[in-house]
Amino acid sequence: MDGIETLKQWVMDSDNIVFFGGAGVSTESGIPDFRSVDGLYNQKYDYPPETILSHSFYMRKKEEFYRFYRDKMLYLDAKPNAAHKKLAELEAAGKLKAVVTQNIDGLHQAAGSKKVLELHGSVHRNYCQSCGKLFDAEYILKSSGIPTCDECGGSIKPDVVLYEEGLDQQTLEDAVYYISHADMLIIGGTSLAVYPAAGLIDYYRGNKLVLINKSTTPLDNRADLLIQGSIGAVLSEV
Repeated sequence: MDGIETLKQWVMDSDNIVFFGGAGVSTESGIPDFRSVDGLYNQKYDYPPETILSHSFYMRKKEEFYRFYRDKMLYLDAKPNAAHKKLAELEAAGKLKAVVTQNIDGLHQAAGSKKVLELHGSVHRNYCQSCGKLFDAEYILKSSGIPTCDECGGSIKPDVVLYEEGLDQQTLEDAVYYISHADMLIIGGTSLAVYPAAGLIDYYRGNKLVLINKSTTPLDNRADLLIQGSIGAVLSEV
């Protein structure tokens, strides 16, 4: 039985699937990956993207942060791809219990997924640091300089986990719960290089760990089923 056939059989036999995904799920919607050859880390800016997207840089140089953020982090025209749609379909069928994502683009929800645990936050939620008023991504995109609150004038921060910031504790606990109770864990579109997110798969206790990625990962040898390929193309076959 080849990999796709095995995957289809396991999905058919499972009713407690969890999907854990990374940037490779979004690249198929035209959102560039940070770490790939043509990703953001290999383009030229005054500072490396890791520096710009850090908490200390945000505090020190907000205007510079927002120039980069508007230009490179807000892809509001991106549409869900085959992977997002298939996962929403599996959830609607009662098979998939949760999507745990490192992505911040909201495309899983746009495709119809209801239970989405966003480890690194979302560009679609932004809040005034003074009064707490919430703003959507469109407001940030259309603002200039440092976006400010239209009520109190305070500066607005994206609800995105920057470098040097901790992950939301409740989201982490929920992710651990779903992964540890899953009968099947599908990992897709991630190099499994970003911690603490990648460490979450250690909580999986089952024997149907599926790893779908275009390139090799440090955890390939732990997979019960390893499929190298496009996440959208592979899930479309299920």
